[in-house]
Amino acid sequence: MATHIPPPEPEKVDYMDLPCPIPYEEIHREALMSLKPEHFEGLRFDFTKGLNQKFSLSHSIVMGPTEVPSQSAETIKIPTANYEFGANFIDPKVMLFGRILTDGRLSARVKCDLSENLTMKANAQLTNEPHMSHGMFNFDYKGTDYRTQFQLGNGGLLGANYIQSVTPHLSLGGEVFWAGQHRKSGLGYAARYNTDKMVASGQIASTGMVALSYVQKVSEKVSLATDMMYNYMSRDVTASVGYDYILRQCRLRGKIDSNGCTSAFLEERLNMGLNFILSAEIDHKKKDYKFGFGLTVGE
Repeated sequence: MATHIPPPEPEKVDYMDLPCPIPYEEIHREALMSLKPEHFEGLRFDFTKGLNQKFSLSHSIVMGPTEVPSQSAETIKIPTANYEFGANFIDPKVMLFGRILTDGRLSARVKCDLSENLTMKANAQLTNEPHMSHGMFNFDYKGTDYRTQFQLGNGGLLGANYIQSVTPHLSLGGEVFWAGQHRKSGLGYAARYNTDKMVASGQIASTGMVALSYVQKVSEKVSLATDMMYNYMSRDVTASVGYDYILRQCRLRGKIDSNGCTSAFLEERLNMGLNFILSAEIDHKKKDYKFGFGLTVGE
């Protein structure tokens, strides 16, 4: 006589003990890391020197072409070179970053933990060009199973967002903003579902933007990612698919999108504190080809 084995009982969910979700603006984090690395063209050299456990200085040299606006379909580039000097202060509760470039641009970022749950972030950029300088303050509050953020920026920009875990794997959120200088307001909604093997995210806003992303973890070293951006005001849509391959000494990322643009980004660790970078991006439609290589020295 066959023995009847009852099906396993579904795992009970304690809705009073849900995990804290990631910040609202980072719901596409895994897809962005895989599909949108920091591509560059030309030569890049970065050097960071730690003066003590909290203070360090950085130097960065970039030599390569810069695109200029053109009425024709062809991309026009002019050769440029920039040097950037930076100072960093990192403490368990306070982080300060400052950068200044030879073209006169000055930027600063601050992150300060006001309490165990409340964090203040600020960033600013000053330029010689009129109306191009900006500043922003963010106040982030982290609850047990939710996060909320309030934003205040120049030009009368006000914004707030909230994201809540509704199950151990699903989180839902919304945002609202008001741009006083342009007399525009907007609403947005987002959803994120994640497990140990996959992450799916979706976002929609009253500005016309729809963003979807999906990342599948094939193994400990390989991830596949795809995303889609759609603007229902202009009817523009772009989709891309890519991979993220992490080896013992290097990380390789690549993608191809619906516009025919193909890219690859390689970071290889040559030695402790020495990394080699290769960047390539080919846009067959615009006949625009970008290749870059760089070195990063210091941690």
